Amino acid sequence: MEEDAVPAPRKARPGVGPAAGAAEIFPSSEEREAPEFAVEFPPPEAGKGAGAPRPAPEQGHKPGAGARETRAAPPGGPRACRLRRTLSRLEELRREKELCIQRTRGELRACRQRVELITKQQASVAAETAVEREASNTSAAVGRLQAVSRRLCRELGTERVLQTQIRELLQKDESSMWHVAIQERQLEDAWKSAREEEAAGRKHLREQAAKQLRREEEAAEKAERNRLLRVRKSTYLQKEHGLRHQKLVEDAQRNRKTAVKFLKASLRRCREQEEQEEKEARAHMRRRMDAVLALKNSVTANRETLRKFQAWSQAKAELAEQKAQTEKEMILAQGGDAFKHLFHQRRCQELEAQNRTFEEEQRLRKQEIVGRILKEEATEESRKRKQSSPAKARDQPTLREKTWSYITDVCEGRDTAVPYGHLLDGDGATHPRASQLLEAISSESVQGDPGNTSWEDDTLAEPEIPGLWKEDYKPYQVPKEEVDRKPVGGTKMDKDILARTVEQLRSRVTHRQVVSGREFRGRPFKSKPQLVHFKDFDIGKVYKKRITLTNATYTINFCKLVGVEEHLRDFIHIHFDPPGPMSAGMSCEVLVTFKPMINKDLEGNVSFMAQTGGFSVPLKCSTKKCALTLDKELIDFGSYVVGETTSRTITLTNAGGLGTMFKFLRISESCEMGIAQSAMKMSSLFTDEDKSFYDKIIASVSEQQIKGNESSPTDMRSQKESGKLDSKEQEEGHPTESDGVTATTVVTIPHNEELTEISLGENTEGEIGPFSSVKVPVTFTPVIPGEVQTKFKVVFKNQQCPTLYFRVMGIAIDVPVWVPKPSVDLKICMYDRLYQDSVLVHTRSKAALRLKFEVCRELREHMELLPETGYIQAQSCYAVQLKFLPRHSLPEDAGKYFDKESRVLEAPMTIRVADQIKPVVFTVHAVVTTSDLELSPSAVDFGYCTIYEAIRTQISLYNHSLLPQGFGFVGVPKFVDIQPNDGFGTILPLEMLQLDVIFQPTKAKEYDFELVCKSEINRCFKLACRAVGVHPPLELSHYQVKFAATSLYDMSVATLYVINSHVSMNSLTHSVPRIGSEDASPVGPTSFEFLLPPDSPITISPSVGTVLPGKAGSQPTRTSVTGPPPYRRHLIRVAFRPVLPSKLVYQEASQALSTLAETKVLRKDTTSQKKDLRRQSFSMLQPQNQDRLLRSSTTPTAELDKQDLKFSSNEYQIAQATLARSFQGKFDKFVVPCVVASGDPKDRKGTEPLSFSPHNTLYLELWCPAVAPSVVVTSNKGKTISDFGDIAVGHHGIKKVSIQNISPEDLAISLSTPSPGSPHGRDRSWWGEGCRSAWAPVLDTGPQVEFSVLNPNGPFVLLNPISKLLTGETYVLTLSFSPRESILAQETLDIITKRGTLSLTLVGTGVASMITCSIDGDVLDMGYVIARESVSSSFKLQNCSPLPIKFSLQLDSLSHSRSEDQPRLPQFLTSRAQRTEVVGTQNYSGQSVFSVIPVEGIMDPGKAQDFTVTFSPDHESLYFSDRLQVVLFEKRLSRQILLKGAAREHMMFVEGGDPLDVPVESLTVIPTHEPEHREETEELKPILVTLDYIQLDTDTPPPPATRELQVGCIRTSQVSPKKMVEFSLEGGAALQHKGFTIEPSRGSVERGQTKTISISWMPPADFDPDHPLMVSALLQLKGDVKETYKVLLVAQVVTGP
Repeated sequence: MEEDAVPAPRKARPGVGPAAGAAEIFPSSEEREAPEFAVEFPPPEAGKGAGAPRPAPEQGHKPGAGARETRAAPPGGPRACRLRRTLSRLEELRREKELCIQRTRGELRACRQRVELITKQQASVAAETAVEREASNTSAAVGRLQAVSRRLCRELGTERVLQTQIRELLQKDESSMWHVAIQERQLEDAWKSAREEEAAGRKHLREQAAKQLRREEEAAEKAERNRLLRVRKSTYLQKEHGLRHQKLVEDAQRNRKTAVKFLKASLRRCREQEEQEEKEARAHMRRRMDAVLALKNSVTANRETLRKFQAWSQAKAELAEQKAQTEKEMILAQGGDAFKHLFHQRRCQELEAQNRTFEEEQRLRKQEIVGRILKEEATEESRKRKQSSPAKARDQPTLREKTWSYITDVCEGRDTAVPYGHLLDGDGATHPRASQLLEAISSESVQGDPGNTSWEDDTLAEPEIPGLWKEDYKPYQVPKEEVDRKPVGGTKMDKDILARTVEQLRSRVTHRQVVSGREFRGRPFKSKPQLVHFKDFDIGKVYKKRITLTNATYTINFCKLVGVEEHLRDFIHIHFDPPGPMSAGMSCEVLVTFKPMINKDLEGNVSFMAQTGGFSVPLKCSTKKCALTLDKELIDFGSYVVGETTSRTITLTNAGGLGTMFKFLRISESCEMGIAQSAMKMSSLFTDEDKSFYDKIIASVSEQQIKGNESSPTDMRSQKESGKLDSKEQEEGHPTESDGVTATTVVTIPHNEELTEISLGENTEGEIGPFSSVKVPVTFTPVIPGEVQTKFKVVFKNQQCPTLYFRVMGIAIDVPVWVPKPSVDLKICMYDRLYQDSVLVHTRSKAALRLKFEVCRELREHMELLPETGYIQAQSCYAVQLKFLPRHSLPEDAGKYFDKESRVLEAPMTIRVADQIKPVVFTVHAVVTTSDLELSPSAVDFGYCTIYEAIRTQISLYNHSLLPQGFGFVGVPKFVDIQPNDGFGTILPLEMLQLDVIFQPTKAKEYDFELVCKSEINRCFKLACRAVGVHPPLELSHYQVKFAATSLYDMSVATLYVINSHVSMNSLTHSVPRIGSEDASPVGPTSFEFLLPPDSPITISPSVGTVLPGKAGSQPTRTSVTGPPPYRRHLIRVAFRPVLPSKLVYQEASQALSTLAETKVLRKDTTSQKKDLRRQSFSMLQPQNQDRLLRSSTTPTAELDKQDLKFSSNEYQIAQATLARSFQGKFDKFVVPCVVASGDPKDRKGTEPLSFSPHNTLYLELWCPAVAPSVVVTSNKGKTISDFGDIAVGHHGIKKVSIQNISPEDLAISLSTPSPGSPHGRDRSWWGEGCRSAWAPVLDTGPQVEFSVLNPNGPFVLLNPISKLLTGETYVLTLSFSPRESILAQETLDIITKRGTLSLTLVGTGVASMITCSIDGDVLDMGYVIARESVSSSFKLQNCSPLPIKFSLQLDSLSHSRSEDQPRLPQFLTSRAQRTEVVGTQNYSGQSVFSVIPVEGIMDPGKAQDFTVTFSPDHESLYFSDRLQVVLFEKRLSRQILLKGAAREHMMFVEGGDPLDVPVESLTVIPTHEPEHREETEELKPILVTLDYIQLDTDTPPPPATRELQVGCIRTSQVSPKKMVEFSLEGGAALQHKGFTIEPSRGSVERGQTKTISISWMPPADFDPDHPLMVSALLQLKGDVKETYKVLLVAQVVTGP
């Protein structure tokens, strides 16, 4: 239970009772019911997870009494994550509940304390009340005490109720916490089970992975077997591919020769044609120039004539006026009406002029039309002469007939006088005859060859004077002033003002309609129809529609017409009589009249205004359009027998109001139907004067089309060929004669001459009218059995109509009797073997048929069909037997049915059916091949072979057959072995197998035998063999030596013996040495010699010796524990020392150098190619690239030949280290011959050699495996030379070399000096006996690895020596190089092991750093700049040393040491010579006035670094300065650069003269004056110029004294009205009088430039040398402001030296 703490009693304050105190201490009920006190329960899935059985966790959780701070890591997986999150939430909830319970218990304790306090207070109040009553005091005190008692009773009751509530809340919280603990325990069990389940899942996955690995290994083995089989097949296919490729190459070469010949002829023709065109172009240009000159002369003459005519007309008009005035006076004098008379006379004159004009126009038009008709007739006659066949009569009238009819009508006066020029431009409705003419032109499609239209025959094809017909002609455009005039409807602003005004008026007119408290919202009037739609209208006609408007509001409403939209006002007219007030539901009518003037779709609204607001009725006008559809997209005829014919129809429907031309075509054909539209478009491009020429073009093209349609198919083919030629000419770049025609000409594509199975009927093209349909028949005539499918399309003349597509398909069925397998394939057959097959014949006939089977005459001796005659029942099948026995005479007998190259037989077989003309034919295919196997060579001679060895010879077995055959060698003798598979196997088609025949004789004799190879069809092929067995007089103890794995540059030794066992000549007791059947070798000493192969790592000692029979060898032998007795044998030591071949090392080094050289050459070639590509064409680039590649391939080789790679060179060492590090091991087998001769060389006299017999040679086989060394260098590409390069003196360089122990044992390392007795302080040897004995190394007791000691006074230091190097461990050696002077240093560090020595060569060079600067004098003057602007300048630092230099730049104004120099005296108190401060005026803002980038970096050797200095002053001053220091390696100061600059407020400045102020300015900021008061406060700025005239003692006059002033204009980015500075120096005449000469005295300076004012002085005659001359002049500068300088000129004469 909780502890009850009793607090000190509190005194009740006046007016505050205990209840108030309780309210202050305890929280209110709202606070106690806050969400933080609520109990959260875990989600339902947590409980489910807890109840489910789970595997036990890996580590159980041990709950403790205290709070759980940490918890075991949850298992992976989604379910474990959810459990972990739930546990975390429960943990937080449990902690919150514990905190809540503690808080509640505290409240409960406080409540009990208050109850006890109130009880005590009640007791005290009761005692006081009793005392007051006993004292018989006033009732007021008693009443007060009774009131206090009652209040305490109420508080006590309240506290007890609160105590009860707190106790209940505490019980509730404890219950919730217990529930949370239960849920937490359940989730912990579930969490443990999830851990076990995860472990089981991982175990299952490992098992599955193991099974999958086994399956993959099996699949890999199977894939390897399949790969070997595919390799054999690919070899056969490659041979065939090679033959085909050779044939293709020969054909390509032959075709190339032919193509080259034709290409040369074509190029010659092209050149001739180009020359001809160039000549014609020159002639044409000459004619144009002549025409232009003639036109110019004509224009001049016409102007003169026109001027004369104008003067004549003016004189004539004056005479006429005088005459009219005279007549008028005469008529007035006679008393008549002069005005009426003159008016009547003028009208008569105008009528006569109109008649004359009309007659002249009629005459000209008639002449023009007649001339055109005559021209047409002449053209037609010439065309008729060219054509072979006459043109047929046409049903419809031609263009010429229509033209004659039009001329007749005009001449008879049936039409009004309309100029001919308007026939094509006018409207069709206004000029019906013109529209008829256009319809006549457009109705005749233009077909035929466009090249037949000769444009050169027409004189008007190319006018003499260029004009409107030029392509670059631009029509007259209205001037902008006229366009900008006010439009008819007002400007846009006027329209906007009008719209706003109308809107304001409407807003005042309309008002809300409210009836019975409901406001009307929506459309006030309903229109019927809702959309006024004028469909398929014609231009010129009038259409009317009525609209009924119904009042849809709640009460009376008004309706007023506003109008239609602006773009509809020219076509739409609204007739509407306002009906006045309309009740709800009443209606009125509106008449809409539509008169189309343009053929275009229109949309808009008819706007009305009602009392409640405006509304509109949509209006739409649609032109005539085509809506074309097909009734079906697929026509399926089904199945029909070959020879039958059927047809279907397809319907083309037009649901629109516009008709068009249509044409049905196959999808592969093309057709263009746009000649009429092209003609209309062309007509709008010509002027009235050119219409006659255009009519000629249309007429001639139309006539050609009409005649082209009536031409024969032969003509069509000729036209097609000519079209192809024209297209070829166009592709070659030669323009055809029809290039100038813009009309579309269509060449009719002829149909295929072969009979098509699916075709269209006759009505495939025509015109479909509006709201009509056309039916087109489709015919299906099957010819070949199978499925037939054809696609068609429907094209239309109207370009807006899309092309329609449909598909036709059908199935053709063969005759009733057929063979399911028309091709019988017998595969590959062999000669003289019988092959059979069964051929099934089927019938669909319902009656029995008689069949007769026939074989072609050429194959009747090789093939037959049994039976020859048979009957097949109705709707059944019949089987006939096919037998094929190919003879060797088949290639000659079969003739054309057999291909001798491919050996393919194609034999046709015929089945004749009674009462059926068409027989049934099927073909028999077979590939006939031979069964021969060929052994090569046919005979094998093994030669001489000793009984201690075996001879292996390869033979080839070739299969000439196209089928695989099994084979095997039978009856093989015991001394012969055939491998592989002991001579048995299967050979693939056309495969050659290599077999090894191993011969090992058992005794010395001559062998002669045969090997027999049998095929699986029991054919025998024999191979003759012969050999001679040899028994040599000596033998070796071991004929095969296997060395242990030896590392590079190590040595392994083996021993063997040469034995002489020939001690008796008795051949009966044992075999004696002999060669074949020759005499036996004599008994006695026998000599031997081992012949080593060149460049082999083998050493045999001794290589020459003699062995005596029955005695010890001539050389001392080492006694062995085991082995033969020490006589009749000679000890031989064989040593193996693997090294890397020098040729391989040289090759690796050469390859590295060649790679480097090729990289350099490629870089140079890339740069040169980029330059060449800009100057040369691609055709010239190809041979140059080939030359460059040849040069690049030969250049590295030439360089390598010039460079001598020595053993000690760097490249050689790198190559050797690389090869040793990457050495993966090597296994070599050497066979060393040992020749034997009878006798001892000591017994020979002089130089007489022993007679060695080549047949008595013994052979020693050596197996030599080589492995990598034990310790290698793994860094720097395995190089053992560590080059530190160039290191600055006083600095140090670090190199890290990684070494690795690749030996199978640990190496202990210590530092020592190599002993002089043994190389590298090591001694090792091996001893072994025999070639298969286990070699045991003899180890010394010293350390296994040692380091040599470096020079203690040298610059090289090993910083981290190592004591132990484990197996496979890599250790990094840190080497330091610290040069103290400029010197080239080299030392060697040896790492000595028992298995070899690793030598590290350390090389380094100490150099001194040095840089140069591009600034002369180390002063960088930034010049003048406008204040608050910036200017930049750059300079370079060059690294002249061979090592990279780290640099940093520092400004003195930013230096930390500058503050130490501040207590010194000010600079202006010292003289100019004593001033050492280089930091001048700085910015007021505190920012540095100079800045430089980059501040630090590294300069590569021989490279230059660019630096940019920026000068940014913020006020005017002439003494900005700073010093820039260049620091190398953060230590050494290399160079100091003085930075200077000046700033002005304005763009002008004056420089020069003597200094009059100090270079240090005041810290006080001088206020600037306003621009308007600048002139009032402007002061004259002084400039002192001192001129010293040097008086010389010589007779020659001295030169005048000269000084210069610089006037400059600063380049600025500010906008200024002045682009330059003007200057003027006043008082020039006065100065000149006193001897001064100023050049120039005035001038101007451009921005960014300066101009020099030269001032010279020569003493005048009245000059007093004792008194200097002092004058002044005013220098004015005018720029953005005006500045005036007072130039003080002081001149004096000084005596020279």
